[in-house]
Amino acid sequence: MKNVILKKTLFSLIFLLSFVGFSQNLPLSKEAKISVLTCGLGNETYSYFGHTAIRVADPTNNIDLVYNYGAFDFSTPNFVMKFAKGDLQYFVVVHPFADFMNEYNYEKRSVFEQELLIPQDSKQKLFDNLNTTLLSEDRYYTYKFIDKNCTSMVVDIINKSLNENVIVKKGDTDITYRSILFPYFDGHFYDKLGTSIIFGTKVDQLGTKIFLPFELKNSLEKTTFQKHALAAKSQTLLSFQKETPKSWWNNVYTYLFILAFVVLAHNKIVDKIYLLVLSLIGIFFVVVGIYSFHQELAMNYNVLLFSPLLLILIFLSILKNKRWTYRFAVLHLIFLIVYALFIINKAHFLIVLPMIITSGFVLVRVALRNKKRIPIII
Repeated sequence: MKNVILKKTLFSLIFLLSFVGFSQNLPLSKEAKISVLTCGLGNETYSYFGHTAIRVADPTNNIDLVYNYGAFDFSTPNFVMKFAKGDLQYFVVVHPFADFMNEYNYEKRSVFEQELLIPQDSKQKLFDNLNTTLLSEDRYYTYKFIDKNCTSMVVDIINKSLNENVIVKKGDTDITYRSILFPYFDGHFYDKLGTSIIFGTKVDQLGTKIFLPFELKNSLEKTTFQKHALAAKSQTLLSFQKETPKSWWNNVYTYLFILAFVVLAHNKIVDKIYLLVLSLIGIFFVVVGIYSFHQELAMNYNVLLFSPLLLILIFLSILKNKRWTYRFAVLHLIFLIVYALFIINKAHFLIVLPMIITSGFVLVRVALRNKKRIPIII
């Protein structure tokens, strides 16, 4: 979902204040059109999933504006910590349509438009609700990856203006959020791996909510209101072919090479470094899961693979405590088996399978090195 990094320039403030003051209680003409804009995928982290916005065009009143719920202020104090914790405030802003299109043309991302086929009074109510939001505390919202984002906020305000839950998800309600997200990371291997292991049980729930731009676009095509289609057929305003990036390092081959090196090196120091990395990742998962308000990061069963207890295993190995090193190695082999069985039917099974196999080799080696040998008496 497109997250616009809003710089609080004098120009943007003047435009916002002057527009809102002008548009309050402004009656839309019969020529007014309100539409949903769906923007194509990009190769920057913020643009992997596309973007959703609302366009209000009224030639009689010389209005052609885009309402964008994906804005945040990068200069917010403790920005990174707030984003990680999940209490970063996003807000709605308004752009001239021409500026909005210029941005996407520059980024070479497609833009699709679906006009809402709703009565004049509903258009007016939606327009008024959008402008009221700009002047109220409702302008701000706490971003949530699935539950509150630029797409879900658009769905909410349209449904509110129509006085009923008209827009609901159509299709893909029988697969998980994790499965829905997976294809969006094509060409960004380590982003796919990272999100696979940092997300917990919430993304394994069935994806019944609209939370991605193209889910909304597809749902609008199948939604009816007052016995007719809610939206007109999608029109392409900009068309670009998404280019999948190629990287010498951000791909599955470097991932497999590193893991193969760990397995084939058969070296105590390499094994310890590998286990140390896993344990530190696991500690990070636990801390973030407790600290963050993002429900997607809670209850992360991937700590069975990235166990913080591996740090104790390494410490015991350094102390040459063979008995307890062996026991912790066996314990983590059990964790590994349980983990593999638990995720075997999940979307990220194949991407973490090489790491499961590598961990298995390393832990077996550690166990064998520290297993108490019974002397043979001849």
